[in-house]
Amino acid sequence: MASPSPVLLRGGGASVVLATDGAVPRIAHFGRDVGDLSGEALAALEATSHVGTAGSEPDVARRLGLWVTQHEGWVGTPSVAGHADGSATTPRPETRAVEVERTRAGESATVRLSDAAAGLSLTVRIALDRFGVLAIDQELERHAGAAGAYDLAALTALVPVPERAGELIDFTGRWCRERAPQRAPFTIGAHVREGRRGRPGHDSPFLLMAGTPGFGFRSGEVWGAHLAWSGNGRYLAERLPEGAGAHAGVLGLGEALAPGEVRLEAGDTYRAPTAVYVWSDAGLDGLAARLHDRLRARPSHPADPRPLVLNTWEAVYFDHDLATLTRLVEAAAEVGLERVVLDDGWFGGRRDTTAGLGDWVVSDAVWPDGLGPLVEVVRAHGMSFGLWFEPEMINADSDLARAHPEWILGPAAGLGLPMRGQYVLDVSHPDAWSYLLERISALVAEYGIDYIKWDHNREVLEAVARREGSDRPIVGAQTRATYRLMDALRERHPALEIESCSAGGARIDLGILERTDRVWASDCNDPVERGRIERYTGLLLPPELIGGHVGPPAAHTTGRATDLGYRLAAALMGHAGVEWNLLECSPAERATLAAWAALHKRLRPLLHGGRVVHADGLDAGAALDGVVDEGTGHALFRWSRTDSAAATRTGVVPFPGIDPEGSVVVRILEDAGAARLMQDEPPAWVAAARRGLTLPAAALATVGLPLPTLAPQQAMLIEVTRA
Repeated sequence: MASPSPVLLRGGGASVVLATDGAVPRIAHFGRDVGDLSGEALAALEATSHVGTAGSEPDVARRLGLWVTQHEGWVGTPSVAGHADGSATTPRPETRAVEVERTRAGESATVRLSDAAAGLSLTVRIALDRFGVLAIDQELERHAGAAGAYDLAALTALVPVPERAGELIDFTGRWCRERAPQRAPFTIGAHVREGRRGRPGHDSPFLLMAGTPGFGFRSGEVWGAHLAWSGNGRYLAERLPEGAGAHAGVLGLGEALAPGEVRLEAGDTYRAPTAVYVWSDAGLDGLAARLHDRLRARPSHPADPRPLVLNTWEAVYFDHDLATLTRLVEAAAEVGLERVVLDDGWFGGRRDTTAGLGDWVVSDAVWPDGLGPLVEVVRAHGMSFGLWFEPEMINADSDLARAHPEWILGPAAGLGLPMRGQYVLDVSHPDAWSYLLERISALVAEYGIDYIKWDHNREVLEAVARREGSDRPIVGAQTRATYRLMDALRERHPALEIESCSAGGARIDLGILERTDRVWASDCNDPVERGRIERYTGLLLPPELIGGHVGPPAAHTTGRATDLGYRLAAALMGHAGVEWNLLECSPAERATLAAWAALHKRLRPLLHGGRVVHADGLDAGAALDGVVDEGTGHALFRWSRTDSAAATRTGVVPFPGIDPEGSVVVRILEDAGAARLMQDEPPAWVAAARRGLTLPAAALATVGLPLPTLAPQQAMLIEVTRA
């Protein structure tokens, strides 16, 4: 076909230039909007993105196409990796069509490529939405007349980043310490993070970012990459000495496939998980703003106020008793909570973690009259009702395992290691899938369940389906079957809400978020750890999707004891709740909880609709986090400290996101208690702000205020309104 014209996609202050001057189109630019280029101007931009040659290189300049191969001179990670019985390893794709679509939601280009040598066709859809978020979807098809199966090893989306993106941040972690950032130079070579836990994992890279050195929350140019997928994944940042076409390196995303997992027979197709890329010239906060806006624009995004939740786990654990739970519900209503979630222990023989998973029938021994009496108490107090499930798991000690041992994932040689006494149920098995749908759906209908806490507590190891007569890996099939199960439940029960929990925060991604309404960021309710975890979870998700609860004085995970005021401040900004036995609270503690709940409800429209901001330049033990309504100027900031300060005074700190024009009223909120200071006398503005202090907005936004020196594990809430 004749070479088509270059393609320009624009949206949200960002743009993509797709050069079409070769056999395979290439991304010539992704970043700042280049403006309304067309015709000769766009062709000139395409032409200037060519590179020359150097010593000991191919005679033709290297390129980085959408289906990049060694035929283009690229010796890094290929777009497509695999073989057909040891052959078809040197593809020479050509463009068959380029189709451009422009709608109110965004602009996209669909590129259709074909390779006769390998017997494959690749369709790449590049979509830039109105928020400036780039989504790449790829589908690989085996030609109908091709001989033999093609064993796919990887299908990777690769987006180039420029020379100035010289530093990387991604994340690691473990149980109760998810999303811990790690920063490193973007050096020559491949920085590869593969997750093969059957879920993203507590150590998920989560969001791989390349940016100008020293980029922070409010400064620097940043390119981010996230795989919208809840199974095994692969993230990479790669630079070669010769670069990546006209750029320095690439950010790559794809499913981490096991050998033999995807074999394409003639006519078969494989669709890769969506690869999401985002650019910002305003640091991490700018990157998060685009992602938050994208999520909030979804038709499925929660529209109603996010209810304050009581989860029963840390209150009663497996000790289910109607009389005790009734008093707990009454206490929850007294302090102003709006939803009660009955956690693990209500079904089958489930008295501890070793038995009962899979038997989704209300236990006659624990609930002789069913869950109805408890649900009636919850509804009588004007609250909604939620229930805990772990559908993808099974205990060997369960009626389901005894009836259907073939539904347990594991090799024919024998089951592998248990975790928490449990194994993985083969949700991709049609009969197992139907069983789960019918049992969960029946319970939702019987009790009018409003909300499911959907847990996933173990890794998916040796995930092979014995039913097929071979140990063929099926992590991808398991993940897609789980998606279909959630989708089917939502189709039957449109008002049902689902929370994604996975031993805390081991399955948080934009794939699971397409069918859930909230995530559980971590099993750790220690506010010191939780603050760090939620701060970085919030790069991808807005606060209303991140569950965060007030725990007891001593965290059951770390044993750390903290003041009630600090715990309340830590839990205020997300989808808030309580995970604490309220029956053990003093009257004063209940009164403080009630004041906190009322404050949260007053601020909820701001907290769950505003722009999330963070201050730069603070020491590692301090944070100034906020949410700003850019339309009204209403804002809430949380000034907090985890560790003692090295300096006597903090000094002036600008408040991010505040419009510097006009005047503002600053108020310190002490509804949930006053913060303890490490000063005999705080800065002069603090006392006045307890009553309401009017200041020029520039005093906050440009100059900054000298913040008081807090004691360790203390927080101060500061509200800002337009004067």
